[in-house]
Amino acid sequence: MLFREKLLKDIEFIVEMDKLKTIKRKTKLIGLDEEEDDAEHSWHISLMAMILAEYANEKIDLLKVIKMLLIHDLVEIYAGDTFCYDTEGNENKRERELAAAEKLYALLDRQRADELRELWDEFEAMETPESQFANSMDRLQPMLMNCRNNGGTWKKYDVSKTEIYQRIAPVKASSDELWCYVNLMIEDAFQKRFINKR
Repeated sequence: MLFREKLLKDIEFIVEMDKLKTIKRKTKLIGLDEEEDDAEHSWHISLMAMILAEYANEKIDLLKVIKMLLIHDLVEIYAGDTFCYDTEGNENKRERELAAAEKLYALLDRQRADELRELWDEFEAMETPESQFANSMDRLQPMLMNCRNNGGTWKKYDVSKTEIYQRIAPVKASSDELWCYVNLMIEDAFQKRFINKR
């Protein structure tokens, strides 16, 4: 039986995306001494969006948010994960990820490639309510894990409270209720000395 070329490309893309499970992040799984991988992270934040969407300040297209969250880290298959508090690693992150996006989306037919690339670009720009909320989920998830892991990467890499507030800022733009919760978490973590410096 002959298959359409588009189907064969889609299948090869799906197989290639399995590599996302091999990209380790710095954040540890809650209660374990094991780093999560990008696929676990993407699943977790997609689930978070589904559960927490009602707290968004503006009406959002939840399906679009979930699509963004499922594809936002695919470029890391080729670019690798860059720890958010790694100043040196973040200097050329954008260039590495743009090159990775070109390689990644070239695996698909033009229409599908354009669709996914537009979602990724929108996520990165953080200008729409959907991309702001998606970025909030992406930033909130490791924060929850660090709080539940007695400081986790914050403590290990001596991350300051100021750096944490800068990193989590997208939540402030997308949800008043979640921002209040974030403030309580950070201040509680600081009081418990999970965060060592201001």
